[in-house]
Amino acid sequence: MSAFGSVFMPEMAITWFDGSQWSEPEVVPSDSLQLHPGAHVLHYSSTCFEGLKAFRHADGSVRIFRMDMNMQRFAQSSELLALPQFDQEVVSQMIRDLVAKYADQAPEPPGSLYIRPTHIGTEPAIGKAAVPSLTSCLYILLSPVGDYFTGGDKALRLLLDDEGMRCPPHMGMVKSGGNYAGALQPIMKARAEYQADQVLFCPGGDVQETGAANFLLIDGNEIITKALDSTFLHGVTRDSILTLARDMGMEVQERQLSIEELLERSARPGCEAALSGTAAVLTSVGTLIHNGKEYPVGNGGIGETTVKLRQALNDIQWGKAEDTHGWLESI
Repeated sequence: MSAFGSVFMPEMAITWFDGSQWSEPEVVPSDSLQLHPGAHVLHYSSTCFEGLKAFRHADGSVRIFRMDMNMQRFAQSSELLALPQFDQEVVSQMIRDLVAKYADQAPEPPGSLYIRPTHIGTEPAIGKAAVPSLTSCLYILLSPVGDYFTGGDKALRLLLDDEGMRCPPHMGMVKSGGNYAGALQPIMKARAEYQADQVLFCPGGDVQETGAANFLLIDGNEIITKALDSTFLHGVTRDSILTLARDMGMEVQERQLSIEELLERSARPGCEAALSGTAAVLTSVGTLIHNGKEYPVGNGGIGETTVKLRQALNDIQWGKAEDTHGWLESI
């Protein structure tokens, strides 16, 4: 089995902004992207992207999940990076057309067709360290992916970092490669020193997010997660899980969560913690590591409520449960 996200469809959708207008979208070979070595993106990280999925249903149809929300975040990321503005509907149609062309490649559940829209600054100008790129390129890749848990679903180990942060506070809402690059070294260090799977960034003791996912604490009928602000990424999966939790009658609290409260609640029987994201949907956290000490979350294993919420979302995505929120779009 190939690693998640390492197989691509042979073609991609693409459009270029020349400083005044966007080119007509076209479908080209995925390996045909050409950039000047002085392109803004290669030197000053003027890049943002999205991750969303299309799902095959039992009737053979293929549906895209919450594309409207991803497009809004994609446009917001581009704006915050001062990349050229694009028409969200045009890009949405590029996605629909490309997914329709490769609909027969969408795997059966639990697999899906992963969609990666990307926007990069292309102006060849290495003197523009503090100036936006006037030109850009927007393209869409497709990657058929299997179950994220092919290696077996297991509870994760998280290192709590109360000194560092994933990215500058004003960059938190931007889904940009630079934010992931900035988190890479702390994650690698945590894996080597503590066998941790991820780092949960908690600057000043404020529990925020990991390098690639939002964090949720599930204590009985309560879900506690950081309130939306500019310091962290506003996850589409996070929003979906919280919506389903409310549908189930759970109490959702979007507020500040300190390390102290997190560790105190985690010790309670039945407490759970989870990471949410497009790839893994919802993943149990079994151990928290802080100041060299390990703290099991609840029983330290897979959380029942975590599994229930993940299954509820999967059932909607796979067409096994009614889509009461209108999240799925036919192509």
